[in-house]
Amino acid sequence: MSASVENATLSPLLDTIDIINQTNETNTTQKEVFVARTDGMLLSYSFLLIAALLCVYFGSYRSITRKDKQKTSGEKPDVLTAKDAAMFPFIASGFLFGIYLVILLVSKEYITFVLNIYFFLIGIVALFRALHPVLLKIRLPVLDKIRERQFHITLTENKPSNTTTETTTTTPTTEKDLMHIDFNFDLIDVGALFFCVLIGVWYFLKRHWIANNIFGIAFSINAIEILHFNKVLNGVVLLSGLFVYDIFWVFGTNVMITVAKSFDAPIKLLFPQDLIENGLLAANKFAMLGLGDIVVPGAFIALLLRYDMTRKQAGKKPSTLYFTVSFIAYIIALVITILILQIFKHAQPALLYIVPLCLVFPLVTALICKDWTTMFAYEDHTSEKKNE
Repeated sequence: MSASVENATLSPLLDTIDIINQTNETNTTQKEVFVARTDGMLLSYSFLLIAALLCVYFGSYRSITRKDKQKTSGEKPDVLTAKDAAMFPFIASGFLFGIYLVILLVSKEYITFVLNIYFFLIGIVALFRALHPVLLKIRLPVLDKIRERQFHITLTENKPSNTTTETTTTTPTTEKDLMHIDFNFDLIDVGALFFCVLIGVWYFLKRHWIANNIFGIAFSINAIEILHFNKVLNGVVLLSGLFVYDIFWVFGTNVMITVAKSFDAPIKLLFPQDLIENGLLAANKFAMLGLGDIVVPGAFIALLLRYDMTRKQAGKKPSTLYFTVSFIAYIIALVITILILQIFKHAQPALLYIVPLCLVFPLVTALICKDWTTMFAYEDHTSEKKNE
């Protein structure tokens, strides 16, 4: 992407690249300030808002399916403990500063090349994983006919063992005990994978904003589905820590700004504010929303949805009270971020507004509904207590 980012903020781990305006540097001494039209701004911010909400909504409900599958299969889940949540902002800070030092010491071209290959590969996997459940729900006679041809790939490691014979000689035998790959697929999956590879090649060669958004949405949905805080307390600790982390690195140093200007990757959603004037291909003045501002609050909202599914009210079906309350809080926080951005004309750390609202709304609701104790006692995956 040829345009440079003005006042951008970025954490490479959580990428709190917040909604910003992008301008084009015309020469080394003079910069042209881009002033977006009202209709262009409304269109770009509306897309970012709707895309973020869809990622949170679908990622949250997919997290329920994942939890149920893990319980059915007996799979041991990877959950975030309170200690992990407390340490995460410090680990993220170290990672961010490490990236900053690498940028100062290594050429930008090398960093961009390595990142492009990395996101090309994981982008294909993330997109396929996001599409696969959708394809399974599409029931058409033609597709059902294609699905009749099933394929199975397995990869196991044979562990050698020795057996003693009557003549006291040992003969090597093999035992299949380590399964590395066990993959069932059909021709629909092959076609979907081919489509994902095409999107990956498009992004790798052109880095077009549409390809960027396809990968970004896939990353967000997958991350919200997979990232389980396990307990409400863990989510509160993590969000509170990232709240301080975001403020410090955005307003206290220039590290995020330097990192943001140094490389381009699909860790943000983009939409051009000059789309109406310049068209789909030539538009290059972008409004942005970092995936960290979607995934982190989204994972907490998904946790509240899973908590909702376990609640019983006088024999009634489980409600989605806390999911709805936190989802509304997230909408309000994004709108406030956009308004503050337009008032001060400066990039805003969205977690500064998202974290307080997404914590206060559900917690106050729990106090009013007298669910405070049960909310903080809830666990996604119960386990034996361990001394930490």
